[in-house]
Amino acid sequence: MVAASSTMQNLGSSAYSFELPDVANTNTLVRLADYVDQPVLLMFICNHCPYVIHIIEPLVKIANSAQQQGFAVFAICSNDAQAYPQDSPENMAIFADTYGFEFPYCYDQSQSVAKDYAAACTPDFYIYDRNHQLSYRGQMDASRPGNDVIPNGNELKAALDNVLTGTPVAQQQTASVGCSIKWSPDNQPSLRLRT
Repeated sequence: MVAASSTMQNLGSSAYSFELPDVANTNTLVRLADYVDQPVLLMFICNHCPYVIHIIEPLVKIANSAQQQGFAVFAICSNDAQAYPQDSPENMAIFADTYGFEFPYCYDQSQSVAKDYAAACTPDFYIYDRNHQLSYRGQMDASRPGNDVIPNGNELKAALDNVLTGTPVAQQQTASVGCSIKWSPDNQPSLRLRT
């Protein structure tokens, strides 16, 4: 297990457009462009990462609630499924059903969306306001496997609440930590900060 941290992209940077299959919903294509004037919660996760598994139950509750409150919510798996078959689209669909995802779980086979967002780890979180400007990037909370902190999602929930009510999100944000995204051998990213 190789740990990595969020790249902490510049606040205020614009969301990248994407179109990806939602493997939890018979591969229906979902597009960010269809969610104009909606705030966005974007999560890079995967099935097998112990950091994701550690927080998955409270995370799904938070994400389902955010969608019910008007957020466009997307979970994306960008891992190389050839090297990590646990993260195949078929297993993603099972994972989404097991944990009760009410939001799309998208497969980024080309890994281009992860590259666009400079995603580095699973889990990696991004919250965008109604204008699709970055308001939050970082951790769900301080809980990690083995650190005895109970996952409650306090930091992610606070940022979601602020974006929903139009109040400023705290500028001091802590990077998420998790397993590195599993890049295909010929697809290593050149991560960059967005302005």
